[in-house]
Amino acid sequence: MKYILVTGGVLSGIGKGIIASSTAMIMKAMGLRVTSIKIDPYLNIDAGTMSPFEHGEVFVLNDGGEADLDLGNYERFLDASLNRDNNITTGKIYNLVIEKERKGLFLGRTVQVVPHITEEIQSWVERVAHVPVDGTEGTPDVCIIELGGTVGDIESMPFIEAMRQFQFRVGAENFCLMHVSLVPVIGVVGEQKTKPTQQTVRELRSLGLSPDLIMCRSSQPLTQDTQKKISLFCHVAPENVIGVHDVSNLYRVPLLLYQQNTTNIIINRLKLTPKVDLHQQETGSAMHKDQSAHLLVNQSIPYWLDSWKAIADTMDRINNEGGPVRIAMVGKYTGLTDSYLSVIKSLEHASMKLNRKTVIDWIEASDLEPAKSGLTDFSSEKHDRAWELIKNCNGVLVPGGFGDRGIEGMILAANYARINNKPYLGICLGMQVAVIEFARNVVGWTGANSEEFGKGTKNVVVFMPEVSKTHMGGTMRLGSRDTIFNDVDCKIAKLYGVQKVGDAVEERHRHRYEVNPEVIDEIDKKGLHFVGKDTTNVRMEIVELKEHDYYVGVQFHPEFKSRPLRPSPPFVGLVQACIDQLAKKSSTPTKQ
Repeated sequence: MKYILVTGGVLSGIGKGIIASSTAMIMKAMGLRVTSIKIDPYLNIDAGTMSPFEHGEVFVLNDGGEADLDLGNYERFLDASLNRDNNITTGKIYNLVIEKERKGLFLGRTVQVVPHITEEIQSWVERVAHVPVDGTEGTPDVCIIELGGTVGDIESMPFIEAMRQFQFRVGAENFCLMHVSLVPVIGVVGEQKTKPTQQTVRELRSLGLSPDLIMCRSSQPLTQDTQKKISLFCHVAPENVIGVHDVSNLYRVPLLLYQQNTTNIIINRLKLTPKVDLHQQETGSAMHKDQSAHLLVNQSIPYWLDSWKAIADTMDRINNEGGPVRIAMVGKYTGLTDSYLSVIKSLEHASMKLNRKTVIDWIEASDLEPAKSGLTDFSSEKHDRAWELIKNCNGVLVPGGFGDRGIEGMILAANYARINNKPYLGICLGMQVAVIEFARNVVGWTGANSEEFGKGTKNVVVFMPEVSKTHMGGTMRLGSRDTIFNDVDCKIAKLYGVQKVGDAVEERHRHRYEVNPEVIDEIDKKGLHFVGKDTTNVRMEIVELKEHDYYVGVQFHPEFKSRPLRPSPPFVGLVQACIDQLAKKSSTPTKQ
């Protein structure tokens, strides 16, 4: 087993996850079997109880694990299915050690951070690294480990120490360290500053870890002088200082790493044996001097990266003829777009498949609500702007969320989309909102609401009976579950390729409320059809308004399984419906 550890310095959020994912993708493209582990040094057991404003989206895995959003990047880049154990937190490690202590497994010894916590971390990494995630048997060849946070953080110290010990435990020939740093560009002339990188590497080395590669994030390509200076002061070869500058899209990052010989550096460092012919004729030109970077850069791309290059090229040249498809995202956490990262990526994947650019218009759901008595933060300017976006968009998307803030705004958005035949996709809460809106305005239950909000006279959405009301973490309906189609004469069935009643699709869930089974017959009679249910035929999974161009709600989260080359069907349906409507409008003669 070969291990590649990715650490970060200077500040958080500079791209460790994308660099780790890109490295993993390159290793896989070389024919190696790869797995990934993300270490989060917070005390939470997992990300499940954390606010999206605090930490971005909670990514749900097949086994129901609620994890950091970086695991979503790994899955999308690797096209793999990770498990809850692929995400390590301080809370998980301490919980495990304390449980062992309570059982008397330390035989009366004093339990300490060193060696007990650090040994548990190492054992966890070694155990999980040997578990395949690509659907085949056998041990992976390479494990990419990303250590969250920044070197020097107090909470990261046990993990840094564990990795210091781990390099000797597995052997130097099996351990490679990539350190991601920031090279800021200062002044009008664009001077690249190396001091932050020098300091973070010095701190890392003082803790017993010395980087094999330094990945320099910068807005501009690294100059040769900057590369030499970092090499001189950070004790690495000049060619091991890799520039990771801003690119046109994230799918170009693996190609950027390859073009700077990162592949060969890692292969030689870990004595890996690729399953592809690295010397086979490559596409494109051989070598040329990048004048902006003053570096000799290999611009050609090997055959085994052709499919990934095609993705990056497609993303750059998505057709914008006739204007972009504008999707109004009506959410509760729009202040931090990472809260909806997988939804954004799913729309991106659908765009690539359909060769049509999509643009997201972010709408805070509460801004759609009218002025209320006692509402001190109401802004008529924000209200008017939100409704202008709704009216001018091509499609409406209401994603998942919790709590009653902004719910009435979501209901108004669903109502506008339904009445005006505007393509609509509701995910989790977005589906429940669509049911509430339909029950109020079509069925006639004016007091229809969700039990979650506790304000209605008729709860069409109720608390799931088996879910805990006292504990929050890991108690929802989580993970991959089957949805059985009871109707194939609908748009969503065709998108999934379902041809006969009883066929199933597998998607991931994360919810503690569900559509009330007692009301579905009356709602269905009025035209909102429950075309997909769970295996018990009790839980509603998919609703569709058939006479509408595209009005679909799903209880599951299809965004978690969307991949660049296999976009999620509900998202493809939304974007396609918008394109079709735009095409109809452009072909309709203008009235004189």
